[in-house]
Amino acid sequence: MIPTRRSQPPRPRNALWARPLVLLAAGCSVVLSTPGPAPQLGAETGERAERSPHTIPIFDRRTGEVALMDRVHKSDAEWKKQLTPEQYAITRQKGTERPFTGRYHDFKEPGIYRCVCCGIDLYHSSAKYDSRTGWPSFWTPVDERNVRYEFDASLFMRRVEVLCARCGAHLGHLFDDGPPPTQKRHCINSTALQFVREE
Repeated sequence: MIPTRRSQPPRPRNALWARPLVLLAAGCSVVLSTPGPAPQLGAETGERAERSPHTIPIFDRRTGEVALMDRVHKSDAEWKKQLTPEQYAITRQKGTERPFTGRYHDFKEPGIYRCVCCGIDLYHSSAKYDSRTGWPSFWTPVDERNVRYEFDASLFMRRVEVLCARCGAHLGHLFDDGPPPTQKRHCINSTALQFVREE
């Protein structure tokens, strides 16, 4: 009896032939999913910035604009040469000044508080309030792009650390017991700040 076409066993697939198609498809997927150039960040639009890993968008309160600035990376020796021992201990070694001892905890002049390490704007006096904790307290930074946050589990506590977005300086901690409208308290070391009066 001559077997019909239906009764013939199916031909095995050629695995070596199928494999290049899989690899080709995967390669296309990678190419198609690669993002193109990001749009330029504008001060008003809030668009994403086209930048390298060495730059970061920083808001300048004096101009009211966002500019791409170089990140600041220095060795411990360079920081020690630039900063006082107290500034180095707090900003680069994540120390904390004793409460009610910092020069800005009860300071009421109008102006801008900048990072003592790299000079970017961090907080404005209009956001400063008396938290009665012994440290300068602010309910918001001048711009969220100028600071960054990290989880801090040191000293057997669960806290949110506040750092300078440009140079990584330790500034203080963030708490959820602040005043309206943010309900946030940026508890910041005076030693990490440099005050500039408004003209």
